[in-house]
Amino acid sequence: MSAEPGEQRTSAKLKLAVGAIGIVFGDIGTSPLYAFRETFVGSHPLSIDDFHIYGVISLIFWSMTLVVSVQYVGILMSADNKGEGGTLALVALLSRKIGKTRFAGLTVLLAVFATSLFYGDSMITPAISVLSAVEGLAVVNSGLSDLVIPIALVLLIGLFVIQKRGTTRVGALFAPIMLVYFASLAVLGVFHILRMPEILLALNPWYAVQFFLTDKWLAFMALGSVVLAVTGSEALYSDMGHFGRGPMRFSWFSFVMPCLLLNYFGQGAMILGLGDASAAEAIKNPFFFLAPEAFRLPLVLLATAATFIASQAVISGAFSVTHQAIQLGFIPRLSILHTHQQHQGQIYIPLVNWLLCLAVIALVLFFRTSSNLASAYGIAVTGAMLIDTCLMAVLLFTVRKWKWWLAVPVVLVFFVVDGGYFAANAVKIPHGGWFPLLVGAFAFTLLTTWAKGRKLMRERMSEVSLPLEIFAKSARNSTARVPGTAIFMNSGAAGTPSALLHNIKHNKVLHERVVVLTVQIAGVPFVEPSERFSLADVGDGFYRVVLNYGFMEETDVPGALKALGKCGQPFDMMQTSFFLSRQTLLPSDKPGMAIWREKLFAWMMRNAATPMEFFRLPTNRVVELGSQMEI
Repeated sequence: MSAEPGEQRTSAKLKLAVGAIGIVFGDIGTSPLYAFRETFVGSHPLSIDDFHIYGVISLIFWSMTLVVSVQYVGILMSADNKGEGGTLALVALLSRKIGKTRFAGLTVLLAVFATSLFYGDSMITPAISVLSAVEGLAVVNSGLSDLVIPIALVLLIGLFVIQKRGTTRVGALFAPIMLVYFASLAVLGVFHILRMPEILLALNPWYAVQFFLTDKWLAFMALGSVVLAVTGSEALYSDMGHFGRGPMRFSWFSFVMPCLLLNYFGQGAMILGLGDASAAEAIKNPFFFLAPEAFRLPLVLLATAATFIASQAVISGAFSVTHQAIQLGFIPRLSILHTHQQHQGQIYIPLVNWLLCLAVIALVLFFRTSSNLASAYGIAVTGAMLIDTCLMAVLLFTVRKWKWWLAVPVVLVFFVVDGGYFAANAVKIPHGGWFPLLVGAFAFTLLTTWAKGRKLMRERMSEVSLPLEIFAKSARNSTARVPGTAIFMNSGAAGTPSALLHNIKHNKVLHERVVVLTVQIAGVPFVEPSERFSLADVGDGFYRVVLNYGFMEETDVPGALKALGKCGQPFDMMQTSFFLSRQTLLPSDKPGMAIWREKLFAWMMRNAATPMEFFRLPTNRVVELGSQMEI
């Protein structure tokens, strides 16, 4: 007997919700390994007493409620760009709504900087997560302390080595492991809460307020560690397109959030129930002290598997964000390998993978402990959160059209909360926070230089470009025609490609059918099949074709051309030649960019992957024609 449609939808939603637990929630799920600990043993340690334990647990509860549940899962997840989430998807949505204004330009710059900070985050997350899990070995046996860094490095290097194989097979194990991991968090927490139920008083926000009224500066500094409990919030929003808003909200509210909170309250209850000497020892790694001694080694292994999965998700996220940034014109074309035939989102970018690998190894060797890394971790996360709050304000006022009396209080609350987290972490910049800022500044420079350089290059090309209609008429009787099809790739949707002009100048022949092809990336994740093509018959065998893709789609030009049936006869790849323009850039004193940025852009241009790789052109049917250009 077949299931009813409603039952099928419920079953599908449940499967997606379970899948999200296995892939998306790993980052925030591994925070209990170090977040509570760092507030007491970090760069500004607190006294281990009832007052501070209640205050910290209350802060963690209300931070998770406001930042994750309300801001990200509630408000931002409702702002999807045709089902896709994340900073770049959001800014593409906002840009469509507010047009090309100076305000829109500032919005784009904020999104680019948030993306730049994400690269620093994606370097630190694997290092701190895996290190914090392996450090549990020292709790099991103090004699194993010297093995922590070697074991962590082996695990991390292995993690990057397997990336090129894809995540499909490994991913089948993710959900069961993470389900067991989250269930273990809850069970361990409940065990200690039952022994010390008064810890539940920390649900009262007055304990957090009292913490600030009494300790002031020390409480403010504690925010820098408390925020570690909400790291991974951005990942929930970015990965919304993979699982859908409904299943992710269901996973968060019904399973993940309760498990995390039970564990944090359990850690607080355990420390409350210990004497001063025992509490001082347990606070060094309270997560592993939750378990009875016989179960600590299995807990270390389970936590290590969970951090491995969390790191995998962050690395895959770096690939996805890089792909979006390439499509939107902020990063040069890179070599992208597809690790699954059916799922186009599963990609592997070798350059990004090995740069992340080198950075993670360097971080582990330089900082050596997860506590030291915690100082570097918060600034990237809180910086991205603050930028998301700015974009949320734009969203509420310009897109959602909220009434000012409702939007202003909401925006102010999150500016105070996220601004407080950022300010508290800014104090830690000399102690490691400089690293993600340095990575972010470097990435921001590269991204903005590439975007600005492409804009200048297109302007210079348009200045000397000849309209295709005029060129077609002038070439009608002045050149010989040869059999076959020539496709000239053009970066703009107007004008005649320089490769076509150089072909006429040097070879003095034209093919029977000449197609000027432009690939355009829209500000939406996916383009409807009916909107894929734009075709204009210029006459005399000349055609202008524009292929439209979303920023989440792969640009497969031969595959798209096979579906194009209105351009004379069907395309036969064995009778088709692709002509590409290869520009050699010469820095000049023309107004545009500083000379050093022009040289940087020229270097990036030289090292970008060729259009042949990026557009999946047949290697034996491509001709490149070069020219020089000043920018």
